[in-house]
Amino acid sequence: MKRLAVIVVISLAVAAHGAGAQTLKAVQQRGVLNCGSNGTLAGFGLPDAKGQWTGLDVDFCRAVAAAIFNDAGKVKFVPLSTKDRFTALQSGEVDLLARDTTWTISRDSSLGLNFVGVDYYDGQGFMVRKALNVNSALELTGASVCLQQGTTTELNASDFFRSRKMQFKPVTFATANEAVKAYDAGRCDVYTTDASSLYSERLRLANPEEHILLPEIISKEPLGPAVRQGDDQWFDIVKWTLFAMINAEELGITSKNIDDMKASANPDIKRFVGTEGNYGEQLGLSKDWAVSIVKLVGNYGEVFERNVGSGSPLKIDRGLNRLWSKGGIQYAPPIR
Repeated sequence: MKRLAVIVVISLAVAAHGAGAQTLKAVQQRGVLNCGSNGTLAGFGLPDAKGQWTGLDVDFCRAVAAAIFNDAGKVKFVPLSTKDRFTALQSGEVDLLARDTTWTISRDSSLGLNFVGVDYYDGQGFMVRKALNVNSALELTGASVCLQQGTTTELNASDFFRSRKMQFKPVTFATANEAVKAYDAGRCDVYTTDASSLYSERLRLANPEEHILLPEIISKEPLGPAVRQGDDQWFDIVKWTLFAMINAEELGITSKNIDDMKASANPDIKRFVGTEGNYGEQLGLSKDWAVSIVKLVGNYGEVFERNVGSGSPLKIDRGLNRLWSKGGIQYAPPIR
């Protein structure tokens, strides 16, 4: 009787998986991945004058396309505002949302979304003019603060000041672009958002060198891609794309040495490149799905460095985004 119950449970699980496994088929038939991204944030999602997109989130979408098509170019980037990003994913306008979005319980449980992991560990910070002669956010009592409404940024700022019995004047705007322009024009003393965005937005100010980031980080902002609930296969593909990029860095597999790694006798690397096991097939992909990701896009470290790290104009220290073995908290389950 116990054996029969186990068989029934397994059968139901397989049926449910098959019933929801529609996104991969739709993407393959369409021949392109529709990816919702920012469109205005350097380092994460931004098209240039020729329409060429760059950014950490942009490269993640390319990695998913590489895993599916062995072609990182089969992506259509859809610029989404903070307000319409979730609706675009829910409605099916995009297959994947990779738009510097914080993973929270309310978003995970009430919007019909699944976050696949964290591709950037962030936290909210403050930017001020050097001329203000402020060295800490604890000195901001009475300050006017530009911020974007309807975001975790607004809630975090309120919590920070209220919990410390500090007064402040919030100056809210519908978009981040409006908030930055207002700060640059002197309409407020402080601009607050995720620290990574502060580095990016500072580049757009009239005189970037006149502004500093204060040392306090007042929140946890785990940024990550999200997919619609109800399609476990698609959830697994997108999730394991991120995990493959992190595992590749840990294993020392890069876009430059990936071809040589195919001959490795290391069991972990053999499983990664597909010469041992059938892990790609379990996802509905080819045996060398992870090879395509690294060869065409890079491992997590490569993507980080060129978009937001030392090889980029932002020059953000990796900090928490270092591998767990290098003093950070980036960690991925093993491919086995």
